[in-house]
Amino acid sequence: MLKVLSIIITHYKTPHLLKLALRSIKETCKEINYEIIVSDAEAQHETIEMLADEFPEVKHHAFKDNVGYARLVNSGIKNSQSDYVLILNADIVLLKDTAKTLIEYLKNNEKVGLVGPKLLNFNGTHQHSCFKFYKPFTVMARRTFLAKTTFGAEAIRKFLMEDELAANYNKPLAADWLMGSALCVKRSAMNKVGLMDERFFMYFEDVDWCRRFWENGFAVVYLPQALAYHYHQKASHTGRGILDIINNKQTRIHAASAYKYFRKYKNKPVPSAKL
Repeated sequence: MLKVLSIIITHYKTPHLLKLALRSIKETCKEINYEIIVSDAEAQHETIEMLADEFPEVKHHAFKDNVGYARLVNSGIKNSQSDYVLILNADIVLLKDTAKTLIEYLKNNEKVGLVGPKLLNFNGTHQHSCFKFYKPFTVMARRTFLAKTTFGAEAIRKFLMEDELAANYNKPLAADWLMGSALCVKRSAMNKVGLMDERFFMYFEDVDWCRRFWENGFAVVYLPQALAYHYHQKASHTGRGILDIINNKQTRIHAASAYKYFRKYKNKPVPSAKL
């Protein structure tokens, strides 16, 4: 048996997806001695009943309010006991040996503190989940007409690490940051880096956390040998450019988090993301 793994699932009002995630864990983690903690924002009776009836072994941390992603993750970490922690959104479905592959990579690579799988859409197509650090222009280019300009498209292409992914197909790849939907971390590294910054209610907490791993001497790695499906509905973008900021609540939250991020790291050097 592998060392104990704590699987923390962040959940917000999608019990049907949560059930799929939990079933995938039971089916794919049979060789691992693990615990599951569901951190549940604005917990609903339907979710409470489903967990009690079908997954009584799951530890359920129910919050009355929507406390934000970082606090959900931190709550799970504080109540977990393991050498490795796998953080999942409720819309993640693990494939065979996903968790085992992530753990073994961390176990065999001392300088790596955080690793993430290759994410797939449910039709099997690739989903971007590893990135370069944001620049203010990158945020603007992704949300306005600038994406259709030559320099805007080029900035987005670099942000998405398309050249690196093409050159390192199916090989581990050092990334500035990984999407927080599926992250596996070493507790020993996390003890040095600290928990997620709860000043980020939603968005940029994963960017910030990965940056702090790099700053503390731990590599962040995208591991395509580990696979997971991700539903990933982009609530923060409707394609209306600057009107998104005015009319879309999720986009406004994203913009506010971007401001906090750039303010936090103003005049600070960007860490070198190399294995």
